[in-house]
Amino acid sequence: MDDPLVDDRGTAPSEAGGGQPGEPPADSKKNVCKPWRKVMWCIGRITAEYRERMYDLLGLYAKAYDATEPVICLDEKSKQLLEQTRRPLPTSAGQIAKEDYEYRRAGTRNLFVAVEPQGGHREVALTQRRTKRDFVEFVQHLVEVVYASARKIHLVLDNLNTHFRTSFEEVMGLEEASAFLARVQFHYTPKHASWLNMAEIEIGILDRQCTGRRIGDEARLRSEVLAWEQRRNQALCRIEWKFTRQEADRKLSRHYVT
Repeated sequence: MDDPLVDDRGTAPSEAGGGQPGEPPADSKKNVCKPWRKVMWCIGRITAEYRERMYDLLGLYAKAYDATEPVICLDEKSKQLLEQTRRPLPTSAGQIAKEDYEYRRAGTRNLFVAVEPQGGHREVALTQRRTKRDFVEFVQHLVEVVYASARKIHLVLDNLNTHFRTSFEEVMGLEEASAFLARVQFHYTPKHASWLNMAEIEIGILDRQCTGRRIGDEARLRSEVLAWEQRRNQALCRIEWKFTRQEADRKLSRHYVT
């Protein structure tokens, strides 16, 4: 007769309470409930202003592509330069590359990333800082060089303090800024909703494919980012946005407040 205290794998089940506090039995499944764990998540109260901005962006993304009115999503990312303290070992037959766990900090650089999701084009600029002037000069490059023939440019931004009209007025002056922004329409994400900016998707791809590893100097960072940008532009890599207003209402309506 089978021993009732031995399971079909030939092992005895753990005694209740035999492990450490907060630890499941050794033979429990990996997806067992772990009430001591928590994750960070921000959904909050979705106000009328939040919905207005969200609906504006979702409507903008749903429009058919028009090259005369490009939708440009813009954001920035800080990149820390890390120098190797010992020469890494390159890959060889049957061996992966190896690098020492020690590194030397070599400062930080800022990357402005602008992506036209439907047009399959992106522009990346490397700067030493992330000031109002740096931001304005990057937007000037987009408006006056990259999209000089556009009738109107829809610029999607988050709520960083440098991303507003006042930055252009301070850097360029009121009259020049007014003339320059005549072709630019700003669209802002709701607060705590930068996920609605597709530039974050492109920055994630940039990090996975290029910058998410040790790069020790500005020249190499600039060279590799440029190569990445050119490769994706030549391939016309686009971003297909599928989240609609109807889906937003279905998933988020319980958080709406008047």
